Amino acid sequence: MCAMKPVIFVAAMLACVAWTSGEALAQVPALPEGARTRWVVNHPEEIVAYLAFDPAAVESRLPPALRFITLGELAAGGVGWASDYLKEHPSHGRWGISFFEIVRMGTFEIDGRAPIWPEHGAAALWCARVAPSDSTRDLGPGRPLLVLDFWMPDSAYAAYMRGREHYATFADVRLSRDPEGTWSGTVNADGLRADARCTPAGPIAGGPGSAGMQAFFPPRSSAVTGIVRIAFAGHREQECAGDTSWKFNGSHPLASAIIVGPSIFEFGYDLTGGAYPR
Repeated sequence: MCAMKPVIFVAAMLACVAWTSGEALAQVPALPEGARTRWVVNHPEEIVAYLAFDPAAVESRLPPALRFITLGELAAGGVGWASDYLKEHPSHGRWGISFFEIVRMGTFEIDGRAPIWPEHGAAALWCARVAPSDSTRDLGPGRPLLVLDFWMPDSAYAAYMRGREHYATFADVRLSRDPEGTWSGTVNADGLRADARCTPAGPIAGGPGSAGMQAFFPPRSSAVTGIVRIAFAGHREQECAGDTSWKFNGSHPLASAIIVGPSIFEFGYDLTGGAYPR
């Protein structure tokens, strides 16, 4: 992983636990026992941006047991892209690092129930890298991520998700692909308008042998208390090239975040997950 160029390192660091090379096809890793729900996602297609953000803007969403991983500590640990970023933004050493994605899926079900998707309907997710505030505490399996926002275009389904310990709120989220292969995504949420374009190009990273696990912690401001752990296999990605753009407008904290490196198109994996008691 250390030999990866910066943007691919960011993608691997944020979106995945380290890929494990395997034979022709990797199996989705086994989740721990005790899940209260079952979450299934197949054949997703998503555009992803990596962003530095001011933690003061989302302080109310950070649970006491967690802390944001900062650009300063990444740079001090020898992460080259973080050092390069801080050369341009020296006052951002205490800023956090996150990813924002717009994703559509062939299958999205929690306990057998799927949302009602509008035309080109998709989900949107903003997550930050976190670590335990007490360094001796074990957060369990999976790379820990704090869900700052998870938006679904079906309000009834978002309420269903919260009732099943999967944090989500409503927003109008769309993602479509034009005949030339360019993906266009939009998010219209409370206090936020996001627009994105991505034309995947170049070599494909990852592949059939890739697999990993993540743990999603709900924001402190939510009534949801469970932790969602997911496992996936078959993850692939390409850099976005050509006419790539992200535009964020509004009063939402995401609007003041700063894009780090090129965006990524991710696709091709299968995912299972479940909600666990904290």
